[in-house]
This record gives sequence, C-alpha cells and structure tokens, in this order.
Amino acid sequence: MNEVVCEGTAKQMGNAQGAALSTNIYDALEAVGNLEAFRLMKPSYIPFPVFRRIAEYRAARFLNAAFRSTPLDAADRLQGISEGAKISYSKLAICSLLEVALSDLVPLVTTGPNGLQAGCSAVAVTGNASSTGHPIIAHNFDYLPVVQPYYFVRRSRPKGKLRSVEFAVSPLAGAIDGVNEAGLAITCNYAYVTDPISPAPSITMLIAEALASVRTVDEAYQFFANRKRAGGGLLMLSDEHGTIASFELSNTQIQRISPVSGRETIHHTNRIRGSKIASVELEDQAHYKKNAPRALRGTRVHQSADMRSVDLQCRLDEKSVFDLETLHTVMSDHGDGPSQDSVCMHSNYWNTTACVRLQSKERKLRASFSSACNAKFQEFDC
Repeated sequence: MNEVVCEGTAKQMGNAQGAALSTNIYDALEAVGNLEAFRLMKPSYIPFPVFRRIAEYRAARFLNAAFRSTPLDAADRLQGISEGAKISYSKLAICSLLEVALSDLVPLVTTGPNGLQAGCSAVAVTGNASSTGHPIIAHNFDYLPVVQPYYFVRRSRPKGKLRSVEFAVSPLAGAIDGVNEAGLAITCNYAYVTDPISPAPSITMLIAEALASVRTVDEAYQFFANRKRAGGGLLMLSDEHGTIASFELSNTQIQRISPVSGRETIHHTNRIRGSKIASVELEDQAHYKKNAPRALRGTRVHQSADMRSVDLQCRLDEKSVFDLETLHTVMSDHGDGPSQDSVCMHSNYWNTTACVRLQSKERKLRASFSSACNAKFQEFDC
C-alpha cells in the first residue's frame, strides 16, 4: 500500500502528498467522473462536461466560504496538494465535497440519498473488555471498490503540532481514521442527516485537524462541538487513558455516546442512537429512488446499518474479553451469508474495502485495504 510522509507547514505537507501521489490523484479524479452516482446527479439537459465544470466551480466556492468561516490547515493542505500534483484546486474541491454537499451545490439535482454515502462498522473496547486493558478500535470502511486504489497511509508531521498516522484518500486533505502521538484515535462512519448544510469543512478535514492538536476524548468533544462542519458522521474515539466514546455529528448538532454502565464496549454502524440527533436523521423508512444507482433502487436506506448493528451486538455479547484476533473475527462476520447487510460487506455495489485497527496506548494503526475476511494487516506507528 502507498505510504507518504508529510511534514512541515500545512502547505508543505500538502505539496508532499500531491507530488508523491500525483498519478494516483489524476486517476482518482477520472474515477470520480465515471461514478454512476455522480453522473445520475446531472440534469438530463446539461452535457456532462458542463455539469462537471459547474460542480467543480461551486465546490471550490463552497470550500473557500467554508475556510473563511472556519479557518483550518486543510485550506493550505489542499492548495499544497494542488501545486504538488499540478491539478486545479477546483477539481480537488469536488472530491472533498462529493459525499457531503454536492446535492446542495448543483442546481436542480434531485435531493435525497444518492448512493455515495456508504456503510462502515466500528467497535471499541477498553478496560475489562480488552485483553490488555487498553483501548482497541476496529473499523470496517465500506465503500465502492473503484475507490480502493486511491487509499494510502499518511504519516503527518505538522510543524509545531502532534504527529499522527492516518488512513486517507489521495486527493483529500482530511483523514478517515488515525491515531496521534498523544494516543488519541479516531475513526469515521457516514451518517444520514437532513439538517441544512452551510459552507463548512468536511468531517474528515476536522479529523485531520483534531489529530494534529487534540490529546484526549474529552478535548476532542469540545473541538468538534465548537466547529462548523458539513455532513453527518459517527466517530469512534479512544485515548491513552482508556476512555472510549462515539460522537454523533450532523451539520448542526453533536451528541456523545459512552459505554453502557457495566460494559466497556461501544459499537456503531450508520444509525443515530442519541435522542438529540435523532430528529435530523433521515426517516426510518426512506428508500433509494431514481437518483440512486440501479443496484440500490427500492432498498431501504437504513436496512444494512440496522442489520449490521444487531449482528455486532450479538457478537459482542458472546464474549466478555477481546483482543485484536477476536475483534477481527467479529469484524469478519458474514451473518447469514456475505451481503450488503453483513458486517464484512459484500455486494454488487458496496463492499468492505479497508479494515483499520487503532491502539491508543501503543500509538499504532494496523491497516488492510481489503475485505475483513481477506485482510492481511500492515502495522504503522507514529
């Protein structure tokens, strides 16, 4: 798997990423243009090249407004990626916002789930539920296999800030998962939320920023609560002190979910559990419609998340203590058979495309860019 060291100022870090992955980033931008879900957003009367230019222009304008309202290192990182890869900023902007805001950026796009927000399952254990007593997070990242070649591991060494090792995607400034030198670990799942989007950074941008500046789960809650964001997400977090938590985020709200009394495990898929956020979650019976890829049409949006959540709870109830191996068994589960509804996801659309294990005390990230059932992990530390 690709591994890139990015150090120095934010712009220097972005430049290193862009230069090292330029060919990969070009290929990623080509793949975005061929995504069925992206092409289905195009009004029938607009030629696709015109639609794409409109989308890129509006995405760049959205991001510029986002960074004016919420200054982040991601602004300079993206500029650095653009310069290092010799790719226009607007083309990178469309990748940064493809899943969270595109339907709000392009006029006359059909609203509703578009098949770009995928699955993901995460489990955290700590204390008596961990074989070492230290936190472990296991994360399956479920997405379109066409995006898999653009995953990489980034070693971030920002000047004057915290080092981290992260799972990321080549055109993006943000991080999907990561752990920093202070022991803070974060993973990201998608959530389906309906509250209005305003110009703000994506959640993955905020994760990268948090890993560079935050040391504990408590500090992380304040960090995310005090910043604007675009999109919905469920973050799983742990720190070196043994704290684990799930943060449920919408465009305007945040809620922290802690382990149930007497248990030291948490899991989530893509469903909101907190009462505070439930009011802005996509309705329970929502189905994919004609703006979604053919493989998804007619499917209940929350079906997979609900079934994976039940399965995870059953697997966690079967044992009281977990290590990396037993957690891997949980995350490799196929339930009644490999499908879009199994924890290790297999379907003709979405699949488990990456598996990540984070260890706060050890400051380690283990990753395999494959399905959980076929995973061969590589280990990285800060």
